[in-house]
Amino acid sequence: MAALQLEKQRVRNAVLAIAAVVIVVGIPLWWKTTETYRAWLPYSEISQLDSLQLQLSVDIEVVFSRGTLTPEQQKKVPLSHVNVKEHQVDAKTGLRYKYETRYRTATIMEEDALNQPTAAEADLSLHMLSENSCGSVVVYVIPESSALLPVDVKVYVGQRRTALLRSPPFTSSWSLKEVLSNLDVDVKQVVSTMSFGHQDIVAALSNRVRMTKVNKESMADSMRTIKSSPGYEITFSLLNPDPKSHSLHWDIEGAVQSYIQPLLNKLAPIANFSVDSQILYYAVLGVNPRFDNSVSAYTLGADSLSHVINPVEARLGSNAASSNPVLNFLLYVPDAHHSPLYIRDHSKREVPSNAFHSPRWGGIMVYNVNEMYGPEAERPVDININMAKVMGVFLAQLRLMLGVQRTHPPTGFVLQSPGSAGLADWELDRLLWSRSVENIATASTTITSLAQLLDQIGNIVINDNIAQQVSSAVTSLQSAVAELEAGNLAFALHYSREAILASERAFFDPSLLHLLYFPDDQKFAIYIPLFLPMCVPIVLSLLKTVSEAKQRLADKQAKRD
Repeated sequence: MAALQLEKQRVRNAVLAIAAVVIVVGIPLWWKTTETYRAWLPYSEISQLDSLQLQLSVDIEVVFSRGTLTPEQQKKVPLSHVNVKEHQVDAKTGLRYKYETRYRTATIMEEDALNQPTAAEADLSLHMLSENSCGSVVVYVIPESSALLPVDVKVYVGQRRTALLRSPPFTSSWSLKEVLSNLDVDVKQVVSTMSFGHQDIVAALSNRVRMTKVNKESMADSMRTIKSSPGYEITFSLLNPDPKSHSLHWDIEGAVQSYIQPLLNKLAPIANFSVDSQILYYAVLGVNPRFDNSVSAYTLGADSLSHVINPVEARLGSNAASSNPVLNFLLYVPDAHHSPLYIRDHSKREVPSNAFHSPRWGGIMVYNVNEMYGPEAERPVDININMAKVMGVFLAQLRLMLGVQRTHPPTGFVLQSPGSAGLADWELDRLLWSRSVENIATASTTITSLAQLLDQIGNIVINDNIAQQVSSAVTSLQSAVAELEAGNLAFALHYSREAILASERAFFDPSLLHLLYFPDDQKFAIYIPLFLPMCVPIVLSLLKTVSEAKQRLADKQAKRD
């Protein structure tokens, strides 16, 4: 009897020891070795980015030249004035525009610059005196009787960040407050022309807000502009469908250096650009042009232009080594049997440039050469393409694709041509404002979407590299928002580019997909055949041991009673 009790005691001890090892060692060890590694992410800071409140600060300097204010008024000119406008775009996105205007009188050297014979020379002389910071606007108020501007011109906007404003007709009896109040209307028009517009900024937020908040013109500009990217590939292609008749020569390298490269140099803060060219022989359009007897020429209607791109695009090839967006610019020389060829708009009128563009893709120009030779000319005919004519069209299309928006100045405004630079400084500022806001909106949306995804699916691995990219994106976003608020446009763009790069690297990291499609039912299907045969004896033994212990306690209680 004692030996039997001793044997039962050893069995109970063995069962309890095995259960203790399984519970204390086995289960924690299995849990630790099979858990999904998830690095720490700044969820609290990411949640703050879901509600985006941006402040855009613009520095404005109004400079009064000699003869615009009386000596008494000059003494009372305030140092600065701040104007704030707030717009709530939607429940989670708000905009705040801060315009800080500083007033002063012109220096002696500035007065000398304003005495130049033409406004363009005055603008250049003022630029030589000092270079204004990125995003700022300087308005020089000149006397009403000044001959620097034509009589019908009220405002002259130069190539830099300065504008010449003809003083409204004041009288000496006016107080300084009345003068500044009347002048403020014209200054606001200058700032809205040279700096950002509200609809342009809302259009840049298209990744966060509904397009119903944007007017039709800004929506069209936004849909035409290629999305922000760290780099772009620009390809110029010459299409010669009839090499037996035409031997075409184009100085594309010299044309790019003369017309395109100056623009790309100014856009260097926004993205990196690479340019290449090619000549495609026997490349034809995807549609057959119609012959119009009234003009004795072939025509392409606006309805058929959409069918031109796909067949041609198949011949263009692609750069597999780069993931950057590509902008294509095609120069098409019609074959001898379909010349001349003209493009017509929806109103059946000939397009003056004989070219068209496709949003976010590029442009095509038709270049007729039939007038350059007679019917008896020896084939193939050597033809030198007028690159100035061609590049003028492609440059205008490139500006539209990159987001250099068309400006519609008020009546009485004259905008100086950007010249060989291809882009005025204030046009660059307008683009920088839009791109900075677009980058911030895109990066914040990407990061918040990634955080929600990782929070909802707990078995996705978050390695240290992803956590580092997310933290870097959040830090860059906070810096970009702060720099926008401080009015440092160049730094805001820099940080916004870093934010969008880091956010996209984190979002598209391949390691996020390893356990994405491994649901819990598959885990049970794997674990049950492994653990069930081992767990059933242990559990039954534990139940038996507990039952025997309860029986012993019941027997002892009965004896006491």
